[in-house]
Amino acid sequence: MDETYEVSFQLILAAGNSKSESMVAIRKAREGDFEEAQQHVNNAQDSLTEAHQIQTNLIQGEARGEKPEVTLIMVHAQDHLNMALLTMDQAKEMIHLYREIYNLKR
Repeated sequence: MDETYEVSFQLILAAGNSKSESMVAIRKAREGDFEEAQQHVNNAQDSLTEAHQIQTNLIQGEARGEKPEVTLIMVHAQDHLNMALLTMDQAKEMIHLYREIYNLKR
């Protein structure tokens, strides 16, 4: 049970960091700082890669016959990962849109 909580919190942390970086990227794009926005997207991707690795390790363990304990905190962690993925997709699209708006104003 302790391992389940530890892995869950690692997943929440990595996914949360990714989501936060994506949100900062959107704000930077809104300000017209597209270079900084891209750096935050890159940071978000790094955290998302970390979160995916944690999830992959869980899936591989289950494939080897290790039965993970499904707890509410694990479900919550998966929800954080899904939100991070969605936020990353939205950030990329919004950066593109802000760039288009910025170019039209020039």
